[in-house]
Amino acid sequence: MILGLDTFGDVPESDSGTLVSHAAAIRQVVDEAVLADELGVDAIALGEHHRPEYSISTPETVLAGIAALTKRIKLGSGVTVLSSDDPVRVHQRFATVDAISRGRAEVILGRGSFTESFPLFGYDMSQYDLLFEEKLDLFVKLLDEKPVSWNGQTRPALVDAEVFPKTESGRLTTWVGVGGSPQSVVRTAQHGLPLMLAIIGGQPSRFAPYVDLYRRAAEQLGTVAHPVGMHSPGFIADTDDLAKEIYYPHYKVQRDRIGALRGWPPLRKTEFDAEVEHGSLYIGSPETVARKIASGAGSLGVGRFDLIYTAGAQPVSARMRAVELFGAKVAPMVREMMAE
Repeated sequence: MILGLDTFGDVPESDSGTLVSHAAAIRQVVDEAVLADELGVDAIALGEHHRPEYSISTPETVLAGIAALTKRIKLGSGVTVLSSDDPVRVHQRFATVDAISRGRAEVILGRGSFTESFPLFGYDMSQYDLLFEEKLDLFVKLLDEKPVSWNGQTRPALVDAEVFPKTESGRLTTWVGVGGSPQSVVRTAQHGLPLMLAIIGGQPSRFAPYVDLYRRAAEQLGTVAHPVGMHSPGFIADTDDLAKEIYYPHYKVQRDRIGALRGWPPLRKTEFDAEVEHGSLYIGSPETVARKIASGAGSLGVGRFDLIYTAGAQPVSARMRAVELFGAKVAPMVREMMAE
């Protein structure tokens, strides 16, 4: 069972109660990744965003810095918004991280649940689906690390193009992040890539049909059904009450700000408590979170769980403590529970 951490580089509060700068927030993520590596956490994934609440717009740049300071932790994106990027450049950047980290890089590709990158980089939202389909098709061809010929509507054609640098293993580890579209699940299986499910609300068991669909599609298409991964939000403190006390106020601010743009009503405390108790918020003491991860991952039969351990401006010291508890206590307990 692979156990990892996931962050968008949320801008935290200092312990004096003021928001830190974007630069300080990026350095904070590096510190958290180094601590996670020291504690034996398997992986860390950094999401790409282009909003003021988040500090990371180029995950691979931050991952390169982390690579130079760590020894074993896998380094990935969660996700890279491929639709508004160039597949060739994405492959080159992650192959570079792979070189610096001696083979620890992995990329999780997705369409992204946020759309700020589309106008920022001049992409037409009316081509939302086409952009991802075509660019994923090209990226899969690039994974063979051979001369590539490709033609499509969303970028210039390639004819026997060589892309450098090559990875030492000969293939960059690549996942596709999916938020709940059956078509996306089938597309992932069609390309023979691992599936990472973004489960951010409701009971994890409701995603069981997607895991089954992925496996059935791979069998019918003659591709490989890799172990499925999932990532969900949460937070760890020394007690259940302290974890909720630290997490909720900052989470509500962020959730309501984003929800206002999407037509969601303000978050109610009863809704939050229900999601912690029965849904996909993994919040509490190490024992509580470990039991819930083991239960959720076990119900779906997944091989990887990543905890999105930041969601709002939780204080720096509390974030470091959450990473410490995840690596030192939660991960060992989950492995023991899953082994049983």
